[in-house]
Amino acid sequence: MTQYYSEHSQYWVSVDCIVFGFDNNQLKLLIGRRQMDPGRGEWSLYGGFVRVNESLEDAANRVLHDLTGMRKIYMKQVGAFGAVDRDPGERVISVAYCALINVHDYDDKLREQYGLQWVDIDSLPRLYSDHNQMVKKAVMLLRHRIKTEPLSFNLLPDLFTLTQLQHVYEAILGGDIDKRNFRKRIKQIDFIEKTELIDKVTSKRGAALYRFNRKMYDDDPIFKL
Repeated sequence: MTQYYSEHSQYWVSVDCIVFGFDNNQLKLLIGRRQMDPGRGEWSLYGGFVRVNESLEDAANRVLHDLTGMRKIYMKQVGAFGAVDRDPGERVISVAYCALINVHDYDDKLREQYGLQWVDIDSLPRLYSDHNQMVKKAVMLLRHRIKTEPLSFNLLPDLFTLTQLQHVYEAILGGDIDKRNFRKRIKQIDFIEKTELIDKVTSKRGAALYRFNRKMYDDDPIFKL
């Protein structure tokens, strides 16, 4: 490293990961008790400092992999948070990333190892520093993007019912959706494919199972719900 900028103040740069899941028809957030000072024991997002040889995205991917053991997770940058007094320890600028995972793909032993919990997005406790602001902004971005991007499929199993899909949309958008109009619109979307399989676990009558065709979407990604 050179000393070109030695006359300027130095700051810490971190990444914070806002990990969303979906379970019991609720949008969930992965949080845990902070394991370091300042703020030890407070509820917090999971994050880490950016290493010298890492880009911001590399750092976020590393943190997510350490946390979940999963790769190729949907991840988008939410924004930078740099209030002067946001961290009582040092001058820390944090870049937040939003990730979406299927709760049931996440190894529960790994969750327990890190002392993490899934919490309903509508019942969040007070989080460390400005983490509540990060989550609020991430939810706003999800609500905007779900209308033009196939985000919901990152929260669902490979095979899902239309009812499950509707519940994901309702959980993210924060309100009920007309069932008839929703299904009519979904059935017009080519990359949501109906299979010959029937769900007899979550549906008493037996509901058709659907899947997301990634290749078809990539070939023609124009989408609006």
